[in-house]
Amino acid sequence: MSMARSATVDIGTTMRLVAPDFATVSVRASLRYDPDDPYAVCVMFHPDGTDADQVAWSFSRELLAKGLEEPTGIGDVRVWPWTTPRGESVALALSSPDGNALFEINRGVVQRFLRRAYSLVPRGRESGYVDMDSTLIKLLAGGV
Repeated sequence: MSMARSATVDIGTTMRLVAPDFATVSVRASLRYDPDDPYAVCVMFHPDGTDADQVAWSFSRELLAKGLEEPTGIGDVRVWPWTTPRGESVALALSSPDGNALFEINRGVVQRFLRRAYSLVPRGRESGYVDMDSTLIKLLAGGV
């Protein structure tokens, strides 16, 4: 049975897009967590500064948490701790058929985001927040 709550975590931040020569460009983004999808986090990129043309990437909350301590992930999303001249950060590497991107996120922002997400759905308790009936209906209808 689902124990879903209406609250979400949404933290706006500035990430740094890292070019091949290690020059960086600031990119407005936000980290989002919704207990209705308890295993996932979402990074929303706002390239033009508005929400109109935002780009979203969803991936495992556990992958983000583990990436604070050690390199993790394979394929499309990889995360690892990274020290830069600006301080302690987290590297987020994204790959798609359209290309690859490497982002730098302030470690404190990621830690604060995860603390708030875990206050909504504690680590290891995600399965109690999944509405299996609704998910099964969507699967059978071809909507998931």
